[in-house]
Amino acid sequence: MADTLALFTSIGLSEQKAKETLKNEALSASLKDAIVQAQRVCGASGVDKATGTLLYSMASRLKDTRRLTFLSDSIAQGKISTELQLAAALDFIKSHPQDPINQKEYEEACGVGVVVTPEQIEEAVEAVVKKHKEQLVKERYHFNMGLLMGEARSALKWADGKVIKNEVDLQVLQLLGKKTEADLEKKPKKVKVAENETKVKKEEAAVNGDVMAGEGKSLMEQLRGESLKFHKPGENYKTEGYVVTPKTMELLKKHLEITGGQIRTRFPPEPNGILHIGHAKAINFNFGYAKANNGICFLRYDDTNPEKEEEKYFTAIKDMVEWLGYKPYAVTHASDNFQELYELAVDLIRRGHAYVCHQKGEELKGHNAPPSPWRDRPMEESLVLFERMKKGLFSEGEATLRMKMVMEDGKMDPVAYRIKYTAHHRTGDEWCIYPTYDYTHCLCDSIENITHSLCTKEFQARRSSYFWLCNALDVYCPVQWEYGRLNLTYTVVSKRKIIKLVETGVVRDWDDPRLFTLTALRRRGFPPEAINNFCARVGVTVSQTTTEPHLLEACVRDVLNESAPRAMAVLEPLKVTITNLPENSKTDVRVPDFPANESKGSHVVPFTRTIFIEQSDFREVMEKGYKRLTPEQPVGLRHAGYVISVQKVIKDAQGKVVELEVTCSSSETTEKPKAFIHWVSQPLVCEVRLYERLFLHKNPEDTSEVPNGFLSDINPHSLQTISNALVDVSVKGAKFLDKFQFERVGYFSLDPDSTADKLVFNRTVTLKEDPGKI
Repeated sequence: MADTLALFTSIGLSEQKAKETLKNEALSASLKDAIVQAQRVCGASGVDKATGTLLYSMASRLKDTRRLTFLSDSIAQGKISTELQLAAALDFIKSHPQDPINQKEYEEACGVGVVVTPEQIEEAVEAVVKKHKEQLVKERYHFNMGLLMGEARSALKWADGKVIKNEVDLQVLQLLGKKTEADLEKKPKKVKVAENETKVKKEEAAVNGDVMAGEGKSLMEQLRGESLKFHKPGENYKTEGYVVTPKTMELLKKHLEITGGQIRTRFPPEPNGILHIGHAKAINFNFGYAKANNGICFLRYDDTNPEKEEEKYFTAIKDMVEWLGYKPYAVTHASDNFQELYELAVDLIRRGHAYVCHQKGEELKGHNAPPSPWRDRPMEESLVLFERMKKGLFSEGEATLRMKMVMEDGKMDPVAYRIKYTAHHRTGDEWCIYPTYDYTHCLCDSIENITHSLCTKEFQARRSSYFWLCNALDVYCPVQWEYGRLNLTYTVVSKRKIIKLVETGVVRDWDDPRLFTLTALRRRGFPPEAINNFCARVGVTVSQTTTEPHLLEACVRDVLNESAPRAMAVLEPLKVTITNLPENSKTDVRVPDFPANESKGSHVVPFTRTIFIEQSDFREVMEKGYKRLTPEQPVGLRHAGYVISVQKVIKDAQGKVVELEVTCSSSETTEKPKAFIHWVSQPLVCEVRLYERLFLHKNPEDTSEVPNGFLSDINPHSLQTISNALVDVSVKGAKFLDKFQFERVGYFSLDPDSTADKLVFNRTVTLKEDPGKI
């Protein structure tokens, strides 16, 4: 340790820096090797501080340690003498992972031997100063001098930055003279224009993901081009952690011939449940990234577990992808590749990377499973046994095929194939051995020539095994990239727990509008645009995101406010008789579909002597701040052009108000009332379902919040059914999922339970987060 410390300080590192370096074993080993190599080239005393600084920088930044000797030689020989050249050298090494390195190309890329004279620097700076002279003279020392530096450096790539800066300072001084007091004053900050003064035209919310993100960037902008720092197709080897083998470049070349350099992604759900709000982010990310970069995205069903897969899930998944506005380039199945996957498994055994094991499932659970006694069995024996597995000569659980590798989370030898005597929905009884996710996923990505395998963060622990398996079989290896999951509070999304909710009768099915499955959100009336907008606002984050439902609901309101036509509905009716109208009085009232933009259309509703208003819009006893109807206070009727005043309050035997007798007068000749309320006349009777949060606590699965489990946390008021609500006749021809804003009540969507005799409406969201007004 003392010798290494002395070695590090000998190249100019401070003692403290040297001690810090020793704490990092990998860096210490690399730096030690680099110094020893440099000493071989220029002698023990030849490694000066400048060389030592470059060696340290190189050792700390180099990912491919195979190139350590090569770069150490370049530095020791003086070919690489600046940080700028070192950065170029590291980039070149990363872009050329295979041997041999073309020395001529390398030296050209790194500026080896390029000499920049003082005269060249002077001329370059002079040209830049001349270009900006007018603005320089006007702004003097408030001018952005970094601009001059940047342009001069662009003209002279390998020039010393300090020398350029000195020359810029000198020429600016010659032009402007010494700084005056005015030059020393701080430049006044630009006053931001108030938001309400600059109305930025909103982008139209589009179903295909072209929606505005919370920070003003659309989802497409977040996913386009360089924004995510993803590798370019064919440049997989530039990704950190990507393993380069002797066949990598040849395989990448073939891959590019097939894809033409086009980005390819895939959305690979298991067809054993319904998609939920978290999947919406995955759909937007996978399909959106391909769309934003003129690529293609596959919908691939990961159908490798026949016990849990049902046709209804296949259909529902595709429906939801298309509902969100995306069209798969192709719909594929992992089972399409069962034969090829089997042949690759045989090849894996032949290469000595897999073996047949007889440990039981219970023994393999967890991360500290005992090593398999069959790990080193002869390859020929495993080949015979694997063939016997395929022919159905073992019972379930009696044998598995395992891969010889250690996963990032420490798990040893994951299972590649297991035995299941269950008919597959597509291949029937053809197979009794089925591949696992760890084996199938990366190989199907390889077969489909996927460029970017986008997964949620929990799959990061499988990234090295993903690379290992492709490389072990010498097949094209895509790059796995991870992003953060999207989670919502006040809900559960696990398949097992939703099934429990259905089985116990808490919810009706997977599409119960209180759930956050995509089918449930659609049934509740959430527009797909709003869900895509929500994903854009959350953003393409690497960290896991837990979000409140009200943020999603705000996106829903934004869309429905522009797209849901208005209607009037009364949930708790109170009969009102207008005594100064004739018995058979009936007029048509024209109601705009969108009051803020009447050019978007209107509808007609009848106005008769008998109308119905909300019970809450009348109070027999006046309260402070109450603005609607009382015996002393008139109220206006929306769209009708009338103001009504109470003449008589009629009650039943229990003293409950059951009817009002009122008189009406024209709103044009009457003093303007404090409020206008909605009403219906000759209405349709309908059922209305009002939804609240299904759970009482934010995190119903957290035992510290809910000790007795999520089933004990059900909100008893999560569903309120109003069987005899009244709605105006304009909605009579509504179809399933048609959406309306019931004025002053909320946004509603027509439920499939509707019949010709009675419409059923689901409340999608309230008009405001907190209605709270009286």
